[in-house]
Amino acid sequence: MKRHWLFVLLLMLAMLMVACNGEGTKDSTTDGKASADETKGDAEEGGTIKIGVLASLTGALESYGKQTQRGFDLGIEYATGGKMEVNGKKIEVVYEDTETKPEVAVQKATKLLEDDKVDFLVGSSSSGDTLAVLPLAEEYKKIMVVEPAVADSITGSEFNKYIFRTGRNSSQDAYAAAAAIAGKGVKIATFAPDYSFGWDGVKAFKTAAEKLGAEIVLEEYADPAATDFTSNLQKVMNAKPDYLFVVWAGANSPWNQIADLKIQEKGIKISTGAPDIIALKFMNPLVGMEGFSVYYHTLPQNDVNKWLVEEHQKRFNEVPDLFTPGGMSAAISIVEALTKSNGDADAEKLIAIMEGMSFETPKGTMTFRKEDHQALQSMYSIRLEKQDGVDYPVPVLIRELSPEETAPPIMN
Repeated sequence: MKRHWLFVLLLMLAMLMVACNGEGTKDSTTDGKASADETKGDAEEGGTIKIGVLASLTGALESYGKQTQRGFDLGIEYATGGKMEVNGKKIEVVYEDTETKPEVAVQKATKLLEDDKVDFLVGSSSSGDTLAVLPLAEEYKKIMVVEPAVADSITGSEFNKYIFRTGRNSSQDAYAAAAAIAGKGVKIATFAPDYSFGWDGVKAFKTAAEKLGAEIVLEEYADPAATDFTSNLQKVMNAKPDYLFVVWAGANSPWNQIADLKIQEKGIKISTGAPDIIALKFMNPLVGMEGFSVYYHTLPQNDVNKWLVEEHQKRFNEVPDLFTPGGMSAAISIVEALTKSNGDADAEKLIAIMEGMSFETPKGTMTFRKEDHQALQSMYSIRLEKQDGVDYPVPVLIRELSPEETAPPIMN
C-alpha cells in the first residue's frame, strides 16, 4: 500500500512538473512570438536613424564646431517636438572631431559610414575638411548636409547629388558684402586667408563688386595660422584703396593689427562680415563700419529664432552665436525630409524630397535650390554700433537681404 501511494505521489508530481513546464513553454513561445512582432514593428515603424556630424571640436575652429554642435542638438529637439524621433524611429547623433585636418576628416567620416553605419553625414567647420569628405557621400550613397563650410566649390565644381548645404556659400556672402560698399569707381583691396575659404570668398566678392562698378586694386592672402600680418597689411596701405574688404575665420584674426596700424585713420575704410561674438570683441576700433552679417541673435524676427535664443540662454547662460543657427537649420532640414519620407532614410528617395524643399529656420525660410542643393536664405546688411552693457560692437540691422537678393550663381 505504501508503495502504491508513493507511486501515485510521484506520478502526481511528475504530472505537475510536466504541466508547469508545458505552461512555461507555452508562455515562452507566446512571448517569443510577441517579441518577433515587436521587432517587425520596430523595423517598419521604429528602429534608429543615425546621423554622423563632423566638426572642428578642437583647434583653431573649435568655437565654430561647438556652436554647430549645440545648434544641431537643439535643432533635433525643436524639429521633433522634444521626442527625438521621426515616425517612431529614434534619432541618434554621433559627433566626430576633424581637428580641422582634411585627412582626419576622411578617417572620421569613413568610421561613421562603415563602423557606425550612419544614415546621414553633416559638416564640417572647415571647407578643406568638407571638400575632402564629399566623395565619400557619393561612394556610400548617403545624404551629406554641409554646415557651415562656405567654399563655392562644395556646391560648384565638386558637387555631387548627395550634397545639400544649409550653410551659405562664399558667393552669398559676397553679394551681401558688395551691396554694402561697392559702386562705380570705388577702389577696394581684399585680405583673406590663403586656402579655399579665402580664395573662394575673394573670387566671389570680386565678381559681385566688379558688376557694381568697383575696382579690385589688390588681393592679399595670408597664412591662416599666422599671428603677424604686418607685411600683408603694409601692402594694403601701399595700394591706397578706398576700402579694405576682409574675409576671415578663426581665432587669430587681424583686427588688432588693423587697429594698431591705424589703417582707418589713413583713409581706408574697413568692411567685412560681422564675425562671431569672440571676434567682435576685437572689433571696437571698427565701430561705425558697415558690412553684412550671416546671423546675430537680434537680427531675425521669427518664432524659430525666438525659441533658439530663449532655450540657448536658459541652458548655456549665453546667446547663440554665429554658427549655432546653422547647426539648428541642418538638423531641421533632416527631420523635415524624414517626416516627408515617413522615416525612410534611403538617399534616392530623400534627394527627390529635398530638392526644392523649403523649411523654417532661425533665419526664416530656407529652400534647397534644385539645381545645386544650395539653401537660399536671408542675409543682413548691418552697421556696427556701441551699445550700453555690451563689451563689443553690436551688428544693428540696416536692412534684411532676401534669399532671392543674395542667391548665388549656379556653378555646378
